[in-house]
Amino acid sequence: MKAIYSDLVSFCLFILLISFNTVNGEEYTLKSPDGKISITISITEEVRWSAALNGTELLKPCRISLKLSNGNELAAKPKVKEVKKNSVDETIESPVPVKNKFIRNHFNELKINFTGNYSITFRAYDDGAAYRFETNLDEKEIAITAETAEFNFTGNYRTFFPEEEAKDFISHYERNYKDTLIAGISPEQYCSLPALFETEKGIKLLITEADLFDYPNMFLAGTGSNAVNAVFPKAILETKYVNDRDEKIVKNADYIAKTNGARTFPWRTILIAEKDKDLLENEMVYKLSSPSVIKNSAWIKPGKVAWDWWNNWNIYSVDFASGINTKTYKYYIDFASKYGLDYIILDEGWSLTSHDLMHTIPDIDLKEIIDYGKQKNVGIILWVLWNALNKDMPGILDQFVKWGAKGIKVDFMQRGDQAMVNYYERTAIEAAKRNLLVDFHGAYKPSGLTRKYPNVLSHEGVRGLENSKWSTLVTPGHDVTLPFTRMVAGPMDFTPGAMINANKDNFRIVFTEPMSQGTRCHQAAMYVVYESPLQMFADNPSNYLKEPEYTKFVAQFPTTWDKTIGLDSKVGEYVAIARKKDNKWYIGAMTNWNKREMEIPLSFLESGDYILENVEDGINADKHAADYKLVKKEIKSTDVLKIKLASGGGWAGIISPAK
Repeated sequence: MKAIYSDLVSFCLFILLISFNTVNGEEYTLKSPDGKISITISITEEVRWSAALNGTELLKPCRISLKLSNGNELAAKPKVKEVKKNSVDETIESPVPVKNKFIRNHFNELKINFTGNYSITFRAYDDGAAYRFETNLDEKEIAITAETAEFNFTGNYRTFFPEEEAKDFISHYERNYKDTLIAGISPEQYCSLPALFETEKGIKLLITEADLFDYPNMFLAGTGSNAVNAVFPKAILETKYVNDRDEKIVKNADYIAKTNGARTFPWRTILIAEKDKDLLENEMVYKLSSPSVIKNSAWIKPGKVAWDWWNNWNIYSVDFASGINTKTYKYYIDFASKYGLDYIILDEGWSLTSHDLMHTIPDIDLKEIIDYGKQKNVGIILWVLWNALNKDMPGILDQFVKWGAKGIKVDFMQRGDQAMVNYYERTAIEAAKRNLLVDFHGAYKPSGLTRKYPNVLSHEGVRGLENSKWSTLVTPGHDVTLPFTRMVAGPMDFTPGAMINANKDNFRIVFTEPMSQGTRCHQAAMYVVYESPLQMFADNPSNYLKEPEYTKFVAQFPTTWDKTIGLDSKVGEYVAIARKKDNKWYIGAMTNWNKREMEIPLSFLESGDYILENVEDGINADKHAADYKLVKKEIKSTDVLKIKLASGGGWAGIISPAK
């Protein structure tokens, strides 16, 4: 009865919050189901929208429009034809649950139809707002020359701005987050998404997009004021390769997209969080994206992966020469099998050339490797350059299936224009036809693909651990910024698992035997904190085998989750998260270079007795970052965990019901 009453009140509130003002145009107000977030849409000579939380305006009126090549501009001098309202409260079951297996999709919606055969739909969730254009034009094909999407903030907000270095939209999307103020960002500076903003009162606003198909990525540019505006890469007519993978744009079109005249466009989303930890639970991008088109997804198997490239195939204590050869990969398979890892990757170097994907180098017997993996229940994933795969995608993937590969790692796309967005989808489709998994590297952020095609298990699009091979940029502070920025958009292939660990003074760049900044337990915690259904064990199998107690512990962590709860966290400083899988709970906590103590109430547990196993920073972790301690003890659901994190430290635990 209480649930029915609550739903009735929510719906009635929704009905009452649609208002009209015909003095200077038309105005509509839409509120979230809990009434906290409100969207105001103002229609005069243009369409503008604003957003508020608990009555406090966060976004001042922001102009939106779509400009077509025939001179028409949708949302310029608009005339309202019809207004439709809707309220939805449903449960989505995810076939590959990144945060939660069951996701509540609860929103209020306002769709405004305009003369000229187009509409704009606004949605208000309890944790954010979104809008999208929809066209139903007579033309079979239209060209979009520009899209206006303003974000006018009410103050000079703090921002974590992932500024792009190049000015031609060619990017790996591996950015550090520049901690600055909005007004200091000039129109010449732009960033990829997601981008995070913080009000004077600590409210977090994260801008990204969802359901991105057949359209370019959205970027944000500064204005030198308290605002950022959307910018888009133009369609590419001609490129020139400077080597086997890096492109130079020779000629652009005068439009950003040529597309169907009848379609929906990507959602422009702003996620709103009163507390930092709320961002860890936010699933708006997933909820706004198209449902899966894969009818039977039982074959899609997430899992843990032994990765070769980061550790440079540099195994030791063996009686053969290590390298890109059959014996080395059988060693990787033995390691993966021993610790229950599901896959190994054959990264760059296995094929005859980077563009000849149908033949292996002489030192690789791929059939022997794949057959050996089958005996050990370890699948093989093959690395490919995107442009090499593009030459004959069906033929190459058919060959991979004949060999017995389980998936592909597609690399070096480095673009976000419309044609590249379409390439991602075509790859997902062709791989799904053949029951192949996909991991995109050199890639932009997730923005709908992982829901529509759940065989796409992960995206890179992050400054991950590999950067430690050549730079000092992947610091513990960077590590505890990512969960509130890039990771909010979707799965993040950071590739954790470093076994050589260093404090701030001891870190060195060593390409062939790389190390991480921060403690061993900082890396261990990533297996709980960082979301990726295809999760890497990046370090040398020989290093893992030397420490079986530690390796056995971290190899237990799942890669998909039934439930996720954000714990006390602060962007750029520390993060803590609890996740459930089956009947066990997993907790991960990480800090920046500041050591700290944290208290974690276990109130999320059902009443009862439990066993906690955890790894924590050792007493000498401040001197020797690899120092750790493995602890096992009895706990109760009423307990409060008190944990200590060293400088750059971490903590990871597994909670099991007591027998």
